[in-house]
Amino acid sequence: MKSKKIILAYSGGLDTSVILKWLVNKGYEVIAYIADVGQEDDFVKAKEKALKLGASKVYIEDLKKEFVEDYIFTWLKGNGLYENKYLLGTSLARPLIAKKQIEIAKKEKTKIVSHGATGKGNDQVRFELTYMSLMPDVEIFSPWKDKEFLEKFEGRKDLLAYAKEQNIPVEATTEKPFSMDDNLMHISYEAGILEDPSMAAPASICKKTAHIKDAPDKEVKICIHFAKGIPIKLQNFTSGDDVEGSLQLFQYLNELGAENGIGKIDLVENRFVGMKSRGVYETPAGTILLKAHMDIESLTLDKEVLHIKQTLEPKFAQLIYNGFWNSPEFDFLMSAFNKSQEKVSGKVTLLLYKGNVSVTKRESVNSLYDVGLASMDVAGGYDQEDAKGFIKLNALRLKVGKNVGK
Repeated sequence: MKSKKIILAYSGGLDTSVILKWLVNKGYEVIAYIADVGQEDDFVKAKEKALKLGASKVYIEDLKKEFVEDYIFTWLKGNGLYENKYLLGTSLARPLIAKKQIEIAKKEKTKIVSHGATGKGNDQVRFELTYMSLMPDVEIFSPWKDKEFLEKFEGRKDLLAYAKEQNIPVEATTEKPFSMDDNLMHISYEAGILEDPSMAAPASICKKTAHIKDAPDKEVKICIHFAKGIPIKLQNFTSGDDVEGSLQLFQYLNELGAENGIGKIDLVENRFVGMKSRGVYETPAGTILLKAHMDIESLTLDKEVLHIKQTLEPKFAQLIYNGFWNSPEFDFLMSAFNKSQEKVSGKVTLLLYKGNVSVTKRESVNSLYDVGLASMDVAGGYDQEDAKGFIKLNALRLKVGKNVGK
């Protein structure tokens, strides 16, 4: 009997290495798929490891440029902050990874795909909603929702024991069992002692950003240029560097932000599946760009457009977090956001210093700021006596409301 072919999203870490070996032992032909979304991994080593564990083939896809331009910059247009804190680094990468996985499945003429996301987290939803939206008749093998798999593996201790038994090399240990997700947008840390929100995360946990006390004791002055809501150029006035190109600009900002201790956050969030989760995140470039983008919007967007957009942004972030990237409602919001960005062009100057990002000035040919109207010293065509009637009209309902029932 011919083995069933399955496309496994493979990272080379503990979970997916154990899953790969387990699937091979179950008789599947496993094709490993490694998505390069900017994580600091040795892809050659990961490929060799997958083949050694029994994969029949390994795909390595370089998705970094597409990730920045089609996902991170889309997120930026909507200022996506989940629960006013989380910059959605993991959430953004999943629909792209899943999309490419389906493309490989079609190429390999199979409808079976697999991932290593647990049945308690958000990633299972993000992967599987994307699979189903792009291949409606897809067959999904999700080990962490499979009865036989769950009976053998209750948690990370069982995974580590299996890895030892099957000679699977892994970095995770029972003493430091952090679960990490690394990509261009961020690196996240979960599990281990982080599962106790009353415990402080060890300073040594962070791999991307410098500790505040170790960051340079010197301000860095930069300017970010935007065209229709998209960053197109960066000037570093401190070093004299000029950077253009989507990927190059983002990677440069990541290095600069990390060096200056920018983008680290420790938070408790509400998972889509209903539980609370604690995580530590490092998002250097995303933190800087979000600050700059919101500032240039404040200068170029009409007041009512800005206010309506701000009411929609939490929903936008929630859709990304919950895995609805390919939904009609997401397309609807993006149509509005893309329209809002038509005149969001200009440049924002910022200072980076020991974890802080401070905007110092902004300018745009599309600026709606009128010096004459705003000035405290010039009338500028604004008759202050008109404010008298304006205030009276707005006070009408307040007066009526206060006197009802008296």
